[in-house]
Amino acid sequence: MSAAGAPNEPPPFDDRIRFVTELARRLHLAGVSSSRLEGAVRSVASAIGARCEIWATPTGILMSLSDAALPNGTQETRVLRLDPGEINLGVLTKLDTIAEQVVHGAMSLGAAWEAMHRLDTPSTTKQQLATVAAFGLAAASVAGLLRTGWIDVSVSGAIGLLIGWIALLAQRRPHLGAAFEAVAAIIATILATAFAHFVAPLSLQTVIVAALIVLMPGLALTTAVSELASQQLVTGTARFAGAMTVLFKLTFGSVAASQLMLALGWAPLAGTPASLPPQVEIIATIAAALSFAVLFRAQRRDVLLVMGSAILGYVLTRVGSAWFGNVASSTFAGAVFFASLTMGALGNLYGRIWNRPSALVRVPGIMLLVPGSVGFRALSFVMERDYTLGFDTLVAVLSALLALVAGLLFGSLLIPPRRFL
Repeated sequence: MSAAGAPNEPPPFDDRIRFVTELARRLHLAGVSSSRLEGAVRSVASAIGARCEIWATPTGILMSLSDAALPNGTQETRVLRLDPGEINLGVLTKLDTIAEQVVHGAMSLGAAWEAMHRLDTPSTTKQQLATVAAFGLAAASVAGLLRTGWIDVSVSGAIGLLIGWIALLAQRRPHLGAAFEAVAAIIATILATAFAHFVAPLSLQTVIVAALIVLMPGLALTTAVSELASQQLVTGTARFAGAMTVLFKLTFGSVAASQLMLALGWAPLAGTPASLPPQVEIIATIAAALSFAVLFRAQRRDVLLVMGSAILGYVLTRVGSAWFGNVASSTFAGAVFFASLTMGALGNLYGRIWNRPSALVRVPGIMLLVPGSVGFRALSFVMERDYTLGFDTLVAVLSALLALVAGLLFGSLLIPPRRFL
């Protein structure tokens, strides 16, 4: 079917190349995984009369395009060097709508090009403040979900706000951006240790993990293993290495700051976890879901959907834990598998029924399941030479990660995704 309004004559090949290339670039920057990006771009290219061979990696895209009407036509090659993308559900939804309209002939390629470039709007002061607030809200929420004391929740939220502000600075300062995770871990550890030494006792490790939770690469690890399972070997290996590098920077920063505090004689007073009311877990879950909606830049119309998906994923984990509770060694992995399978299938079902990206349900639905914080704890134990506990924790990370990826794969097997996105 023609994508430019003329029923029998396709648009110029150069226009099709430009559109497909720009779509691929923007999908990458919106945080779409390589396997889904490649499938979506091939599908759109085929619909507008172009053959596309594409290889997407976390830092670039290589594309070779030719006119489907000319079996032996000349191929055009495009090489895009890109920074790793960050999840942006709002932009992803708009790109999906543009591609859908082009495929069905409701929008010309020229109009689609202009529509994509209208997405390049700088973030407003209000959006930046909301992002900083989301960092603090996510940190306080995770501390609440870990059932620490009120003072731990408050300190985690305050440090999270500071890290969110530093994250905004890192976007404009390349040198700070390269070391951002290590700097954030150093600051979080120093502030938490100083508070525990001079002010009041804290559950120190819990506060540090909660304050850094937004930076934990649990979702990147999950995506990397999913790509490896989908035979995206180069891409999955590169993404896994990138996620582990982030974990190493976080762990190094935290351990280095702890050693500095020890040298200064700032011995933190250990806090006894308080028994928070059961209602705190409900409030913390809702608050965490709201922070995901902000951090993932969901459109206003999708905020409740994103929040509901995150809450449902957490509830399913709790339900799964109760079901698998009679097998203590596999309780958490079984619960994660059950929750990720359900959320993966529900995400694909949502995409098929409403003709929208399944990521709106799938991604927030697994955010409270990803094992980034547990991996941070494992590496911390190893760097502190507690190898036995570190190895046991790493095994737990691997079990949870495999269960999560297996659940997503089986979810897609039960209900295949709609056009990859």
